Amino acid sequence: MSRLLLFNKPFGVLSQFTDRGTETARATLSDYIDLPGVYPAGRLDRDSEGLLLLTDDGQLQARIADPRYKLPKTYLVQVEGEPGEEALQALRRGLMLKDGMTSPAQAAAISPPDLWPRDPPVRFRKSIPDRWLRIAIREGRNRQVRRMTAAVGHPTLRLVRESVGPWSLDQLQPGEWREVTA
Repeated sequence: MSRLLLFNKPFGVLSQFTDRGTETARATLSDYIDLPGVYPAGRLDRDSEGLLLLTDDGQLQARIADPRYKLPKTYLVQVEGEPGEEALQALRRGLMLKDGMTSPAQAAAISPPDLWPRDPPVRFRKSIPDRWLRIAIREGRNRQVRRMTAAVGHPTLRLVRESVGPWSLDQLQPGEWREVTA
């Protein structure tokens, strides 16, 4: 039977088990998960947080990560400024980015979610408000959500993946994981 892990990836952790990038050691999945044979199904940038799925099943990994299977990925996104309906509609229609047109996203302004504090905290500026959005996409381009919010004039301050397809964070705290039925 396939193993499937739900992991709440903390801010600053690489979505891989080893760090080949710098002389200074950075936190990796191996700092949190000590199970042989499981690998990430998809990725989250080092400066993004939230749900990362890991499995020991190559076919399941491909179905989760491959954009042609169109699993929705839902993010809680804190942005700079207060996007109006025009910005939200642009996200919903799809945007032209440097690597082409994005597929339409689901996008809505939401109340601030009840999340764990981030370490380090998001910068706060009294003169510039911020707003939380829930954005769901079915693609997985590099830094896509961040590039989309920047394209509508509202840079991302914090990005937390809430769910992938039918799997969600629920009450997992940063650095925690649990095994579920695949």
